[in-house]
Amino acid sequence: MRLRRLLTRAALAGSLTVGTTGMAPAVRPGTTCEPNGSVTVGRYRLDNDIYAETGTGWQCVWDSWNSGATIGWGASWSWGGPPTSAKSVAASVLGWHWGWTSTGTGLPVRLSDERSVQTGWRFQPPRSGVFAVGYDLFLHDTATPDANSPPTGEVMIWLYRSGGARPPGTKVDTVKVGRTTWDLYRGTAGWPVHTFVRRVNASSATLDLADFLAHLRAAEGLSPDNYLTGVEADIEVFQGSGQLNTNSYATKIA
Repeated sequence: MRLRRLLTRAALAGSLTVGTTGMAPAVRPGTTCEPNGSVTVGRYRLDNDIYAETGTGWQCVWDSWNSGATIGWGASWSWGGPPTSAKSVAASVLGWHWGWTSTGTGLPVRLSDERSVQTGWRFQPPRSGVFAVGYDLFLHDTATPDANSPPTGEVMIWLYRSGGARPPGTKVDTVKVGRTTWDLYRGTAGWPVHTFVRRVNASSATLDLADFLAHLRAAEGLSPDNYLTGVEADIEVFQGSGQLNTNSYATKIA
């Protein structure tokens, strides 16, 4: 999601000090509370991305279970600071992610090939706080981006938001994709960012993510020469304490 990744990757080269709001839970197997730590679960990677330029706190992510292409996972956090800036992202990553690429995923795919990107996600959102739960799709103009390859575009699909969380940029349209109505925002994070915000919150979804890319090709001039290189299911936390539990999640390229 936003604020993102070049600065985050640069921070890995040096020390990152994160203050505390409360205490992080005891770490169990399959869990990381380390800033920018990760847990590999089959073909996915759970990432614990922490920014916290304007706040203090902690975040942990963990693997609950996995069976083939379907996994369960969770995250918990506690963050202080202003609600207008993101503090952390907990993500299940498939494909490219700033220097890491999973194998056997079907990614990358060229948009002109019009492949289906089928996904299903059931989760229990936190009860309070400022956050957004959704998908994050990364696009490149090459099929082999490396750690220093900024995206040519980013597409976010927000299923659930709370506390006034807002995507980057401004609202440009209200559209129907996948039989659901979304507000479409256009912004930038050093590259173009389009965000579809569901008008009514949902804690489960069965989608073809390619439908959103097709809409942007038709309505926003997204180039069919782009490659979809990474798919994330994530929660972006701006403020507060809480926990996200994913009952089941899977994404498959067809």
